[in-house]
Amino acid sequence: MADLFSTFTIAASGMDAQAQRMRHVAENIANADTPGYRRKTIDFTAQLDRARGVTTVAAGPVQLDRGDLPRVYDPGHALADEDGYYLGSTVDTMVEMADAREAGRSYEANLAMFDQARQMSQSLLDLLRR
Repeated sequence: MADLFSTFTIAASGMDAQAQRMRHVAENIANADTPGYRRKTIDFTAQLDRARGVTTVAAGPVQLDRGDLPRVYDPGHALADEDGYYLGSTVDTMVEMADAREAGRSYEANLAMFDQARQMSQSLLDLLRR
């Protein structure tokens, strides 16, 4: 039974990490046209839960894209310099959509693992009641 509860812990940590990743992807997409905006990313780290004896996943600190901001030519833009350029954002919506799809599928996989462990624990409890 303890292994099933460990499975719940592992799956829940994976869902939490992917939810945080999806939140940053949504922020990036929302700010894709914001001048000077830098794309946010997070890395995942393994954490040992000594109380349960399992390794879970956690989202690391937010990191900003260190790439150069693209120069966008738009002389009519309020932030344009005397040459008609302003600094755009480092967000590529195609990359963000791919990240969103990957995070969603990873979340679903962790949810399926959580549900499978729940069904197994329910079956075990049903057997014990007989």
